[in-house]
Formats: sequence, C-alpha cells, structure tokens
Amino acid sequence: MNKHINMKQVALALLLFIVAVAAQAQVLKPASWSYDVSKKQVAVGEEVELIFNVRIDKDWYLYSSDFDPELGPMVTEFKFAKHPSYELVGKIKPVKPKKKYDELWGGEYTYFVGTAQFRQKVKVLQPTLLVKGTYEYQVCTDIDGKCIPFDDDFSFTNNQIQVTAATAAPASSQTSTQQQQTLQTTPQLPTTSAAAATTSDTTAPLVQDSASSATAQVTDTVTKPETVVTPALPAAEPVAEGSGLWAFMLLAFGSGLVALLTPCVFPMVPMTVSFFTGSSKNRSQAILKALVYGVSIIAIYTIAGTIVAKLFGADGANFISTHWLPNLLFFAIFLLFAMSFFGMFEITLPSSWLTKVDAQADKGGWIGVFFMAFTLALVSFSCTGPIVGSILVASAGGETIRPVVGMFGFSLAFALPFTLFAIFPSWLSGLPKSGGWLNSVKVVLGFIELALALKFLSVADQVYHWGILDREVYLALWIIIFTLMGFYLLGKLKFSHDSDLNFISVPRLFLAIATFAFVIYLVPGMFGAPLKALSGYLPPQSTHDFDLNAIVRQSGGGTATVATNQLCEQPKYADFLHLPHGLQGYFDLEQAKKCAAEQGKPIFIDFTGHGCVNCREMEANVWSDPEVLKRLRENYVIAALYVDDKTELPQNEWYTSKQDGKEKKTLGKKYADYQITKFNVNAQPYYVLMDENENVLVKPIAYDLSVENFVKFLDEGVATYKAKQQVAQK
Repeated sequence: MNKHINMKQVALALLLFIVAVAAQAQVLKPASWSYDVSKKQVAVGEEVELIFNVRIDKDWYLYSSDFDPELGPMVTEFKFAKHPSYELVGKIKPVKPKKKYDELWGGEYTYFVGTAQFRQKVKVLQPTLLVKGTYEYQVCTDIDGKCIPFDDDFSFTNNQIQVTAATAAPASSQTSTQQQQTLQTTPQLPTTSAAAATTSDTTAPLVQDSASSATAQVTDTVTKPETVVTPALPAAEPVAEGSGLWAFMLLAFGSGLVALLTPCVFPMVPMTVSFFTGSSKNRSQAILKALVYGVSIIAIYTIAGTIVAKLFGADGANFISTHWLPNLLFFAIFLLFAMSFFGMFEITLPSSWLTKVDAQADKGGWIGVFFMAFTLALVSFSCTGPIVGSILVASAGGETIRPVVGMFGFSLAFALPFTLFAIFPSWLSGLPKSGGWLNSVKVVLGFIELALALKFLSVADQVYHWGILDREVYLALWIIIFTLMGFYLLGKLKFSHDSDLNFISVPRLFLAIATFAFVIYLVPGMFGAPLKALSGYLPPQSTHDFDLNAIVRQSGGGTATVATNQLCEQPKYADFLHLPHGLQGYFDLEQAKKCAAEQGKPIFIDFTGHGCVNCREMEANVWSDPEVLKRLRENYVIAALYVDDKTELPQNEWYTSKQDGKEKKTLGKKYADYQITKFNVNAQPYYVLMDENENVLVKPIAYDLSVENFVKFLDEGVATYKAKQQVAQK
C-alpha cells in the first residue's frame, strides 16, 4: 500500500515538474494559419480565390492588412513570388475586420479576434499551378501587454487545386506574366488614418471578446502547406462595443438636453403643450397624444440616423475618417455651424417644406400629431441642425449602428420634456421665461463648434504633412477660443443680437470659472506639457516645435549628467531609429556591449518593435517618469533591439538560425531570433539587464505600468552589476 502511494506521489511530482517546465516556456504562438481555396477544380484561364484562415487564441488579436502602414502597428503583409502558372487579380482582401481608433497611435487600425480570413484572387495560366510566397503579421494581447511579430511561408499547388486544360489558353495573360517583377507584392489597401473614434471604449478590444481558438501551431501548419486543406473559417462577428455605445448615447442625450435650451426650441415647449391640452377631449387623450408626439420625434431622428448609417456604412468609415476631403468638408461644416450660432446667419430649411408639413399638422388626428413632431424638427433646425450634424459627423467613421444610437439618444432627450410637460402641465409654471440667456447658449455652442472644427483640419494636416496646424498652433487657437468664451460668459464680449447683461448669474459664473480653468490647463501645453487628458484631440507631441521638456532632457539637466550620458561611438541605424525622451543609446547589441565594457556600466536591453503599442505605452507612462529617466540616462548603456525592423543586414552578416533553420537577413529577424534563442521569449516589450558578457543580472520583466516596479528593477540591476564587479576585482 505504501509502495503504491509512493508511486502515486512520484507520478504527481513528475507531472508537476512537467507542468512547471512547460510554464517556463515563453515562446508563444497565439495564431495558427491554414489555407483553402474557393473551388477545388478550375480550368486554365479561370480565376480562383486563395483563402488564408487564421485561428487566434483567446485574449489575443491580429492586426489586419487594410490600414495605413505608417500609423504604427505592424500590418499583415503578403508577398507572392512570380511564377508563370498564375497572375494576381487585385489585392489581398481581409474579410470583415474590426475597427478601432487608438489615441496612442493617433489613428484608426483594423484587427481580428477569434478568427481571421484573408482572400487573394488569382488567374490560373498553366495546368501545373504553383503559388508560393511569404506573409508577415503581428499579434498582441492587452492582458499582459505582449506583442509578437511573425513571418512564414505558404504555397498552393495542384494538391489543393486541380487544373484542367482550357480550349484556348490566354496567351496574352501569359505574356504579361512573364513581364512581372521577380516578386509581386500586394500593397496595403487604404491610404492613411487618424480620425473620429470608431469605437469609443477605452479598454482593450480583446478583453471584450470571448472567441476561442486552437493552440497555435504556426510553424507546423505552414511547413508543408500543400497538405493542409481546411474549410473556410467564418469571419469573426463584430463585437458589440457596449461601453462605447452607451457612452456615445449618453453624449448624444446630453446634446439633446442642450438643444432644448436654444431659442429655436425652448419657447415651443409651452406652445406645444398647450396644443395637446387644448385640442384633446380629456386628460387621458392629451397624455396619449403627448406620448405619440414624443415617440414620433424619436422615430424621425432615429430614421435620419439609420439613413446616414446606410449611406456610409462600415465600408465608408475608413474613407470618412482618414481622407483629407471629408475631413476638410467637416471642418467647413463645423465652421459654418459656429458662424450660424454666433448670429452671422441662420441655417434654415426652405419655407415651402415648412408650409406643407404644417398643413398636414393642422388636419389634426393621430397623423396630425406625427406632423406636429415633424414641424418641430424642421422649425428647430436652425438651432438643432449643427448639434445633430455634429453627432452624425462624430459617428460616421465608426460602426454603422452608432449614428442610429446617437440619434436615438439625442431625440430621447429632445422629446422627453415635451411629453412630460404635456402629461404634467402644471410644471410649466416652473420654467424660466425666454430671454437673452437662450441666445447665450447658442453662442457658447458656437465657441465649442469652432474648437471642434480644428480637430478635422488637424487630421488632414497630420496625414498629408502640410504643417499648417502643428501642436502649438492648435493649442494657441484653443486657448484663444476658450478665453473669448470665458470673457463672453462674464459679459465682456457681446454680439449684435445679444441682450444687455446687467448682472452675472451664479451658474454663468461657474461656467466662466470652469472655462478659464480649462484655459490655464492648456497653457503649459504650449511649452511641451503632454496634456494626457486631451491626447485624443491634439496633434502628436512630435509636431511641437518648442518642447521645453525635450530640450531639458536633451541637455541632461546639467553638465555632470551629460558627461555620464555620452556614447562611445556613433550608433548604427541612428538615422532612422530613435529612443524616446531624448535618451541616447544603441540599436546594435555589439556596439552596446563594447560601450558597456568601456564605461563600466550594465546594459539595458529593450526588445521592442515599431508596431508594439504596449512598448509605446511603457515609454509614455513609465520611461517618462523622472526617476526612471535618471537611472536610464546615468546608470545604463541602452540597447533598443527592434524585432520587426525590415532593414536588410550586410550580406556577410546573414546567418541561418539554429532555432528554426531559416536564414536571417534583416535587423528585426536577427534580434527576434536572438530574443528567442537567448531568453526563450518572443513577446514585446521585454526588458533585460545584462553585463557586457551577456550575463543576465536580474530576472527580466515585461509590460508593467508600475513606475515603482520599474525603478526597483533598474536599481536591482545596478546593485547586482556592482557586486559582480567587486567579486571580479578581488
């Protein structure tokens, strides 16, 4: 019995050991690829779609191929090798990726969760088909902040597609194929990005998605792709961005309440309520008509939102949010709205429309109630039009449901008072009288519209590098706009149609205080303050000409600090690779090791990537801390090793990896391979402290937004390095 128990204990210990060893393996493969075709048999001269299916592990996401590659994240890219048996037809097409606006990148990207699918149409030119190529992609997770770039090969042959001879071979197509370049590359689809939020949620997209996937086996899947034939995966269904839609609807609801306070709408409340109470036979009928009236208002505005959703839809979202034309158009529209609110002119609908609708309302009955609501929508257009237009513009670049949700929220707030006052007419006596304060609401809205107009001009300016609206110019205009708004609230600025202001009310005073407080918050931004609360609305920090923080960082804060921050030699690749916050360092490990030996310092290795959003977040929120910067600048030789950089190495530096047997020809693949073979890790960000002999000083760390933990990590590295130096000197 005891022997049996001991055997069980040994087996359990062995199992725990295996689990522990497995847990130490950090080389992750969160995406597995497989291939299929749209039809198994084609004739020469016919077209067929090559299907790339991806299963993505839970809590990970894969960047798509159809957003601006200059934005930051690594787009999925396919390259097709030239072969006379086929020619490409069009570009690679991702199937229904999700879209998200990211404030850190300052633009919109597309991605997949759960499953992904890409399709490439090709024309078959010869019976013996051979389509070979490579693809590169990046997967990330916001659970622990990892991002991992991958690349692999694919091939489609007659094992997957049976090709039959055609009666007449397309000779012209074959001729054109012979003239192709050695490598056919499918370029990315859109032009640029940076605009209105497509999803308003501030949480990671993956946390909200519960799609599961198989264990990733990328290498195994693609080494012999001709033997892999799987059914096409269904495109991942869009995730309901619940929190984002709720926030957007609340914003629209607030806009509806503001619209009620405009001079076009507020005086109509008692008039409309009097109509219901006077034309109804009894109170019950008046209440019922009021409810129908409110529902009609909601229906009218929601239908308008639905029309916008159908006109633009998800396909038009990227064009609306990134192209210069719609952004300049929106800038002009918001500018006109502001001028209208300032009283320069009124935006009105043709009087014939009002006459016809009003005539229908006069007929009475239930149809008359609906047309009463329609009349309200038309009559109030000069005040509500700019607000409604702002909601539709804000939602046009997002999911197709957002305009509908926005209009529903706006109309709900708009219809609620009319309905409630019709049900409880005694409440009318508590309403303030119409007066000049209503026009003040319009003017304040005009200032806000003017400030928001700059956002659209800024998008076009950033995308096309016009240099018109750099960060300090943008901030200067906002400071002026909101300062004038504060003076207006205090009665120091007056428009021609404003009433005389004999005294300042308490609510107006509080609004003025809040406005001037906002202006004071903006002022440090003129000297380089990050203003993180407004990061989604301001041009990027890199466009700021006079960044005092950057100047101080570059000067090192003092002569002694500068002396400790000198590099041993000019860094390779420094003409296009840079460290944040004015830090100096290397992008080549051998240079860093040599300098560390000369200066007697440990090496801080930053495994990073151009498309690693969490790397940028660490730099923005942790590296920027003065205590962290001081330690990085004074105590370490920094080596930023980009694992996704495509700079080709000199041919004498090419080598074949022992890890995967592939030849490494680029800077990124060299250091991605180094990270895997040396540390058994392939995710970024990943931070390692080592000496010049590549001995690790303390346990490496990854994504962690705790400044305290990062400072502790750096201090432990220095202490360990000094202790080893003392031992070596004895």
